[in-house]
Amino acid sequence: MTLSDAQTTRTPWRRDAQERHDRLIAAARREFAVRGVDASLEGIARDADVAIGTLYRHFPTRLDLLLAALEPRLQEFTEGSTIALTMDDPWEAFVYYLENLFSLQTGDRGFNDFLSRRFPGNADTERIHDRLCREIEDVLTRAQNARAVRTDITLADIVNLIWSSGRMIDATSTTAPNAWRRHLYLMLDAYRAQRAHPIPEPPMTDKQLYDSMVHLSTAS
Repeated sequence: MTLSDAQTTRTPWRRDAQERHDRLIAAARREFAVRGVDASLEGIARDADVAIGTLYRHFPTRLDLLLAALEPRLQEFTEGSTIALTMDDPWEAFVYYLENLFSLQTGDRGFNDFLSRRFPGNADTERIHDRLCREIEDVLTRAQNARAVRTDITLADIVNLIWSSGRMIDATSTTAPNAWRRHLYLMLDAYRAQRAHPIPEPPMTDKQLYDSMVHLSTAS
């Protein structure tokens, strides 16, 4: 058999493997979007019309599959963050960043879960979450330095808002899918520097925040 014959023989296998890979990602996007990050991998494999062993050959862990499925959402979020970080008005940048974040949560429970949780031990998810935290702090600090946002708001307060909006999005997705925007704008008024009043409870520490996000993963 010539090299050309061997290539011809292997090509259909590579095409089939790519098709299975693509079906798995498409099925994962559907299942994670509806059921969240804890969606059944067996269900995803059935939806993709492949054996569960095939799923694990392509994606050795749940998080490998989740990141592949969320790639378009994460890319869209990154693009929105870049826009926010280059806007001239710090307050408008802060509003745009949060509205973009919550609009991407809508209709995708998997992305919603991913934003809310930490997955310790996985370098890829830790890197993504660390980057998101830096972006939030950059947008927030810029607005605070411009005296547009009250100075006692912290990263943990924004993550608390992500948690509460995520829960609201879950509850209203089929009845009032835009209710999250009202909640966001009510909170934005509370964040304005000129609205500031003393808060009786101190903000969560970075460790408390991290441990709480890990708890959401381990408690599911």
